[in-house]
Amino acid sequence: MTPHTEHTKDTAPVTLLGLGAMGTALARAWLAAGHPTTVWNRTPARAEALAAEGARTADTAAAAVAAGGPVVVCLLDDASVGEVLGGTDLAGRDVVNLTTCTPEQARARAAWAGERGARYLDGGIMAVPPMIGVPESGAYVFYSGPRALFDRHREVLAVPAGTTYAGEDPGYAALQDMALLSAMYGMFAGVTHAFALVRKEDVDPAAFAGLLAGWLTAMAPAAHGIAAELTGGADPQEEVSALAMQVAGIPTFLDTARQQGVSAELLTPYFELMRRCLAEQRAARDPKGMVDLLRR
Repeated sequence: MTPHTEHTKDTAPVTLLGLGAMGTALARAWLAAGHPTTVWNRTPARAEALAAEGARTADTAAAAVAAGGPVVVCLLDDASVGEVLGGTDLAGRDVVNLTTCTPEQARARAAWAGERGARYLDGGIMAVPPMIGVPESGAYVFYSGPRALFDRHREVLAVPAGTTYAGEDPGYAALQDMALLSAMYGMFAGVTHAFALVRKEDVDPAAFAGLLAGWLTAMAPAAHGIAAELTGGADPQEEVSALAMQVAGIPTFLDTARQQGVSAELLTPYFELMRRCLAEQRAARDPKGMVDLLRR
């Protein structure tokens, strides 16, 4: 290992396994804040730049884990986590897994870590690498697992990005991570379709982008209306009328796409769900009904 300076209480050490774009950004944030940071990567060359910036480099994952501080893991997938940590001594260690995974994988990995004597937090990063270490970027990370463990390392974990505690269930960070990202991809689908509609027309893309972003921002609070339906706080009769009106308008959307020479493949699955919800005799004909139809 390369040497590192002694840490103080205010600059607690941290170990990081995985130096992809996200891992490197995390390491740089801790180094910039003065935290002694031990790093390891399958390809050692990726650690060279960080070593020049003050990171302590470990030759093996086992040596990195032994260096002290929370062991933050940011690898390709859950299988990689098992492969990398499988040959290390985790007894008494605090593992913070920021690798993207499913809720069930997170729960299984928490049990796996516990069997090896480790304490485990799972994390879901709501950011891209350039947002890490930039307070005004809005980046944050979901964490789930033992509350006491989260509280113990909260100050260190808050250095690269904000922290949001998702609950004791170790799968909840991954669950909410995937839920928010799913909504994001749904938005991207709509944005893609919208630009395709105007692509061949005399419409300035930059000006249209401003209209589009403003419209999506105005519509985003609809999420609160769905939440009200799910918790019984809204009048379903109002939503029945709204959904019926929306379903009646579907042909116009499809005809517009056809006339503009644009595939409607990004919209038709949602339109079909709307139709099913309205036609279902025993389903609630409101946003709650649509959510429940997806759960079948």
